[in-house]
Amino acid sequence: QVQLVESGGGSVQAGGSLTLSCAASGYSYSSACMAWFRQAPGKEREGVAAIYTGSGLKFYASSVKGRFTASQDNAKNTVYLQMNSLKPEDAAMYYCAADLNTVCGLTWYFFSRYDSWGQGTQVTVSS
Repeated sequence: QVQLVESGGGSVQAGGSLTLSCAASGYSYSSACMAWFRQAPGKEREGVAAIYTGSGLKFYASSVKGRFTASQDNAKNTVYLQMNSLKPEDAAMYYCAADLNTVCGLTWYFFSRYDSWGQGTQVTVSS
């Protein structure tokens, strides 16, 4: 059974930083598209970043490019999202998602392709 457990959310002031973690278990982590999504109240779920664990190839939404960095630690079966220069508009519930045995590709931000999701971790950014 696939399990994804996020951690690292919290409250920061604008301009601050947070690092989210997503620990994965129950499947072959070595070749999966691992993505981060976020959803703010009243808004649609939005793809933020993705990383293909086989090669480390990364994808980012334009709204976070240059501020957020996705990374992986294969020894720990964990992916990370380093978030710098946080803005109030980054506040949301952040979710980790996995699409197994496939590359991310240009559809990485299609939330419907992911069949495994974590429970989410809340990020609050005050101005």
